[in-house]
Amino acid sequence: MTDELERLANAVLWPGFLGTEAPQWLVAELEEGLAGVVYFGQNIGEDLSALSAQILRANPDALIGIDEEGGNVTRLESATGSTLPGAGQLGILDDVEATRASGAELARRVTAIGGNVVLGPVADVNTDPRNPVIGVRSFGDDETLVSRHVLAAVDGIQSGAAAACVKHFPGHGDTHLDSHHASPVISLDIDEFERVHLEPFRAAVAAGVDSIMTAHIVVPAWGAEPATLNRRVLGMLRDWGFDGVIISDALDMAAIRETVGIGVGAARALAAGVDLLCIGNPTNRGGATLPDQDRRDFLDARDGIVAALRDGSLQRTRIEEAAARVATLAGALRERADAASAPVDFDPREIVGRAITGATADAEALAVVDARRRSTLAVDSASAYVAEALAAGGHRARVDVARTSLDEQDEALDAAVAADGLTVILLDRPDADDAQRSLVERAAVRDPDGVVVNVGLAPQHPLALPIVEVGAASLVGAQAARERLIGRGSTGDGSSRGDAGLAD
Repeated sequence: MTDELERLANAVLWPGFLGTEAPQWLVAELEEGLAGVVYFGQNIGEDLSALSAQILRANPDALIGIDEEGGNVTRLESATGSTLPGAGQLGILDDVEATRASGAELARRVTAIGGNVVLGPVADVNTDPRNPVIGVRSFGDDETLVSRHVLAAVDGIQSGAAAACVKHFPGHGDTHLDSHHASPVISLDIDEFERVHLEPFRAAVAAGVDSIMTAHIVVPAWGAEPATLNRRVLGMLRDWGFDGVIISDALDMAAIRETVGIGVGAARALAAGVDLLCIGNPTNRGGATLPDQDRRDFLDARDGIVAALRDGSLQRTRIEEAAARVATLAGALRERADAASAPVDFDPREIVGRAITGATADAEALAVVDARRRSTLAVDSASAYVAEALAAGGHRARVDVARTSLDEQDEALDAAVAADGLTVILLDRPDADDAQRSLVERAAVRDPDGVVVNVGLAPQHPLALPIVEVGAASLVGAQAARERLIGRGSTGDGSSRGDAGLAD
């Protein structure tokens, strides 16, 4: 039986879990007031709606959140790749109605499987092209553009029965480190940081966003603690008039787990002003993940909160305030669920097709060398589905330029050039990764008629081959890129007119 302080802590805890069925411990804690759950890729089974129904039977007020951004980040389509536009593509297109419709479609898909919190949109202004964790997840590098698309996405999401959660406050766009693995420190001039990186969050607060997720970044001008644990940083949101739910980024990320630890981090985040503690994805530990890692991480967080309540370092009134905000959001979402969502007039293929720019061709087949960086804990950017959709049964090779020799890379290039079809080099960091640029240069020597397909940020410096700018590592993006390169000169009888000549 859960004691009083444990039940109070449950009201502000939001764990991930292992498997496609709710484990017994999770159901028991939901019945004892656990705030809800966060879905990750390993939870996506054949009948996700039944899993959500099981969770809601255990706690009808449960918040069920999911990282569903479109583009590079999807959980619902983690096995096949997203069929929705990504923020980077929407920013390139700069059509706020398309962004609003994308948000509404995100909400429709999430609520269709029983979820009610969309962990998006990303409100970070990506000003550092080396950024390993945001990049094309952002609408762009200009705060005005990002702000208007954040507002459109929030409006679309919250027009249905879901809550939006803008992230990652106070802005994760000016860093070259990933807080899943390290503690990023922002060295940008503080006046510039406030002007550029806070602006989309200010706009979202003014527009009535339901929730905001913190970042585990350190801004030295505001103190030595990461934002998630920093009362001064989180206090800005309340000073702006935000009375919604402040959600922590995952506490099992290295920036918290390997510094203060999950338990201490949970208590300190609450004391700093967080209302709902995302414990995160128990598979984040990789090979070190234990069979009961989900329950271990949950208990670490709860035990840390209870210990802080008992020793007085965390005030009961603070956790009661946080629990009340979480309960208010749950109540508002129940009311929204009673209202029918308007149909979404939405064609993601058309939107993504308009966002893609660059080279075109009329090739009969594509021979793809996939040289993207490896996936991160947040972004499954190197999943095979992108290269598979691009090659569509043609020649395909994976080359990790960070971990293979030049001889191995050159062998892969030679095989692609020798194969049937247009040589395609698939990249995601053409400016930030010298090894990717070098691969393109060596490919151009072997096949001057080749092409680059870039699913990351557009390079600021020319490449040695023509480039197709996709703006997302997604299924729909790969399909649209293939359409630009295949059969544009088709005669309709299976033949092709002329060479696979490229045009910019």
